[in-house]
Amino acid sequence: MTVGDLRRVSIKFGSGKSLRTAAIAGTAVLALTLSACGSKGGDSNTSAGAGTTGQTTAEQTGGGAAGSGAAGSGAAGSGAAGAGGQSSAGGAAGSGAAGSGVAGSGAAGSGAQGSAAAGGEQTAPSGPVTVPADFKACMVTDTGGIDDKSFNASAWAGLQEVTGGKDSQYVASKSESDYQTNINSLVTGSCSLVFTVGGLMADATMAAAKTHPKQNFVGIDFAGNGSNIKGLEFDSSQAGMLAGYLAAGYSKTGVVATYGGLKIDPVTIYMDGFVEGVQKYNADNGKNVKVLGWDEAKQDGSIAGSFTDQNKGKQLASNFINQQADVLFPVAGGTGLGSAAAAQAAGDTAVIWVDADGYTSAPQYKSVFLATAEKNITGAVKVAIEQAAGGKFDPSNYLGTLANGGVGLSSFHDFEDKVPAELKTQLQTLEQDLASGKVTTNSPAAKKLTK
Repeated sequence: MTVGDLRRVSIKFGSGKSLRTAAIAGTAVLALTLSACGSKGGDSNTSAGAGTTGQTTAEQTGGGAAGSGAAGSGAAGSGAAGAGGQSSAGGAAGSGAAGSGVAGSGAAGSGAQGSAAAGGEQTAPSGPVTVPADFKACMVTDTGGIDDKSFNASAWAGLQEVTGGKDSQYVASKSESDYQTNINSLVTGSCSLVFTVGGLMADATMAAAKTHPKQNFVGIDFAGNGSNIKGLEFDSSQAGMLAGYLAAGYSKTGVVATYGGLKIDPVTIYMDGFVEGVQKYNADNGKNVKVLGWDEAKQDGSIAGSFTDQNKGKQLASNFINQQADVLFPVAGGTGLGSAAAAQAAGDTAVIWVDADGYTSAPQYKSVFLATAEKNITGAVKVAIEQAAGGKFDPSNYLGTLANGGVGLSSFHDFEDKVPAELKTQLQTLEQDLASGKVTTNSPAAKKLTK
């Protein structure tokens, strides 16, 4: 049985028992401990803020990007960056297909299944959760916008799935200067729980939490404060290492490449893992596959300077392709869509996406998506809301790892028959070794995570 053959089975028990997700083929079994927690309620009034707000309604309320979402792709069908809109009622943008390459990795959008927590356990609901009528979940996007096909879209999908499209709202940030104003607008808008997306929003969230000690927050990609901010973090170096190993094994030219949107920990952690994955493939197979775009030792390389500039993404990709790179790993949100376009135009170049499964979140480029290094942001967000809706807020930090399904590698989709069987077997072994701790990464960003 190879990596691509894995299937998941969910077995749900009664309240107070446990939920286990098994990855068939003798891979890791993920145990999720159930509990009920929650947060303060609030009304359903809309709030204004810098950037553009979006609120769930029966139809799209703002200018969505033409063709921006696939059927059932959840937040990928919501309004474009800077335009208010609702997401579709289908699966999350980060949904992983059955047959995902990672042992124990739950599909984003599969409920609590596959979500991760510090210490290897994650609280999860034992059945459908009734969100109180006065509970309102709100979110501030990073500059990538609600339809970035990546982490903002995945977070919004989690809000939508739990609330059923009711009493949820987002405010889109057009620049970093919008963060504080947008966060404060949601606090005054009677939001029960405010999600802030991206490590760049950490300082603004900490400031708001200090000013409003009775307001509960959830920060994505940064640690909380132990009182009224719950941090959702992910060891993406593990998913990045799988991506690097896959890229090296799939490459025909012996050259692969990566770049980041900004030089921040949630980005470089992926790139570090990618470099280490290529290095491990070389060591295991006596090869010399070269990585362009990132020097882990120097923590320096190609940075786009944006999560939205598709032209820059296309330019960087074209430069790499001209240097014979035939597998690209853009860690840059919407900027990476330009790289996917360049790969599609080249005709012989593959892309490994990040955060949300690119095959479903950006289907216009599915022909070039070899796989996705995933973060189960949707699942983590859902669990945080389900806890808060129960009446007690849990401020402990949440760490997604390969072992507990918080990160992983997606299905190979249209590349399933193109990935050699031997490479699939090697990836499965690496998955298991990373999950067990037999193999570890050395990413400086990973070492900063709350363990």
